[in-house]
Amino acid sequence: MTTKSSFDPASNVPIRRAASVLLVREADTGFEVFIQHRVSTMDFAAGMVVYPGGRVDAQDADLVRSGAFDDQLLAALAQRWSHASVWDDGVEQAAFHAGEMLAAARREVFEETGLLLEPNQLQPWANWVTPAGYPKRFDTYFFVAVLAPGQEPRHQTTEAAVSNWIHPEALFAALHRGEIKMMRPTQRTLLDAMELGGIEALKNINREIIPVHPTGMDVGSASPVSKAELRPRND
Repeated sequence: MTTKSSFDPASNVPIRRAASVLLVREADTGFEVFIQHRVSTMDFAAGMVVYPGGRVDAQDADLVRSGAFDDQLLAALAQRWSHASVWDDGVEQAAFHAGEMLAAARREVFEETGLLLEPNQLQPWANWVTPAGYPKRFDTYFFVAVLAPGQEPRHQTTEAAVSNWIHPEALFAALHRGEIKMMRPTQRTLLDAMELGGIEALKNINREIIPVHPTGMDVGSASPVSKAELRPRND
């Protein structure tokens, strides 16, 4: 009997939108990031180190329709995601879909850490799309949120065995020693944050976000993302 690989290039799996949040705080040197160690029984990213986050669902759309967010904020977020799939339904829907991403990010952080972020704390950071061939595919919108004093996330999700603050350098050292596992989007988004050098830079960043469409079969690889893997959706 043979076991079918989880990677099947011929499969046709729908892509679901999701949100993931790098929660960061100032440290004595540099900054710390809040991470979760997912349990090994999960059907996606089992055993991986991840950020708080999850897929968009109907309640996120309902919250946007209720007028919970400022229209100018949603329009500004849509512009930050100008190359991403929130624009697939045209300009009139782009702000609405950007609001769904914002709502999902806030809800997931609250559900998993007990922390309710202010909408303007969530800054667009990156967009990664799972390659074709995987049993689950996500169009993931990454945000960065710089926490203020007194904002304390905690471990309260059953999807992770433990949650904790850590210096990025210590996290990558553990990765290189083989003590933990991180998928490429997690690694790359954190490396990009480290390259900015500090909390103030993360607060004020306003970079162009180009969706990343990884190629190859190993999205868990530690290899860096090549320029060929970065392309706008309208190519």
